[in-house]
Amino acid sequence: MREILILYYSVHGGTRQLAEAIARGVAEVPGMLPRVRTVPRVTSRVETPEPAIPSDGPPYAELSDLQDCVGLALGSPTRFGNMAAPMKYFLDQTAPLWLSGALEGKPAAVFTSSASLHGGQESTLLSMMLPLLHHGMLLLGIPFTEARLGATRSGGTPYGASHHGGSDAALPVTADELHLAQALGRRLARAAQRLCVELPGGDAEASS
Repeated sequence: MREILILYYSVHGGTRQLAEAIARGVAEVPGMLPRVRTVPRVTSRVETPEPAIPSDGPPYAELSDLQDCVGLALGSPTRFGNMAAPMKYFLDQTAPLWLSGALEGKPAAVFTSSASLHGGQESTLLSMMLPLLHHGMLLLGIPFTEARLGATRSGGTPYGASHHGGSDAALPVTADELHLAQALGRRLARAAQRLCVELPGGDAEASS
């Protein structure tokens, strides 16, 4: 089984629910397996205050998760139109993977949640794409052949899956948001499936 890494940071649960929907979409593609991981909080001094193992939810990501995956879905809530600091802090530690080209040629997608409908969802998605481009990853969005992308009155963008949580984070993840996230997971897994080649030793690798 080849694994798609679904790496996210979530505070109120909206981004986490999108991650779970993306994982369901990945699991629908034969031979593809979702690996869900998160990142710890950081303090204002950019230190990690969390224990080595989270009390609930998926484990914290390690660089080996990125190296071993055949595709990546990256998610973060919106912070002033940008990704949250914990995700940026983790990505800033991926220089060894950049030096070795470990992510080059692998497909990737992004997802986010925000308090307001126009609270910087698209700029946050674009901000997460930038380091992935530097790693040489192949970026995927959601095409308008997904009918709900043109009909949604909540989240969902061509740049990636999204959720509008409201100022108090009380708005539930809608059926459209979940549908589009799951569709993104399927699209990512299918792209990885097409890009993967089987090496003589039996290891999967993304072709460029």
